Amino acid sequence: MSETTLTEVLAELATLDDPKVRAVNAKHGDDHGVNLGKLRALAKRLKTQEPLALELWATKDTAAQLLALLICRPKDFSRDQLDAMLRQARAPKTHDWLVNYVVKKSAHVEELRVAWKAAADPVVASAGWALTSERIAKSPQGLDLPGLLDVIEAQMKEAPDRLQWAMNQALATIGIEHPEHRARALEIGERLEVLKDYPTPPNCTSPFAPAWINEIVRRKEG
Repeated sequence: MSETTLTEVLAELATLDDPKVRAVNAKHGDDHGVNLGKLRALAKRLKTQEPLALELWATKDTAAQLLALLICRPKDFSRDQLDAMLRQARAPKTHDWLVNYVVKKSAHVEELRVAWKAAADPVVASAGWALTSERIAKSPQGLDLPGLLDVIEAQMKEAPDRLQWAMNQALATIGIEHPEHRARALEIGERLEVLKDYPTPPNCTSPFAPAWINEIVRRKEG
């Protein structure tokens, strides 16, 4: 596809909007009605177009912003641009894709991880914890894992939903990836009971940290 205008892309997104998809997404806090498979197919056709990505992001429309994250060049963004984008990304899916598809590929990822984890805004802080989970799993050198467990133990129970979820992921990741801290991670999870009653479909792993840790460790050791 040749260079495409913002108007053309927004018109195509409008044709993809499905009320049934919108209703399902609304339950998760996402205000768009575009099937993500169709959105990815559109992104594949458009290929990387940084100027168009910036225009799509500026619309503040959730589907347009998700598309922007699929066709942008992650390494082109400055630290300040990424920080501003995270604070603009209020829909959970936009927030998740920004962190996972863009920030993780940026040279600024570690600086942003530290800054966001310390942020007063719990949604921003949740991004810092999500990036911390990535480091716990892939490059834990230099991280204070006992200190992270101290913070989780003290704050996770009362944290707002999205921050709580990200802290819980960090707790589970410590327990899974670092056997020397597994007993403490399991004990914290059992005592706090965060997400213990979370509805989990059959054949899916519960997000309750002790169940999550034990299941993944069982698979790895099996």
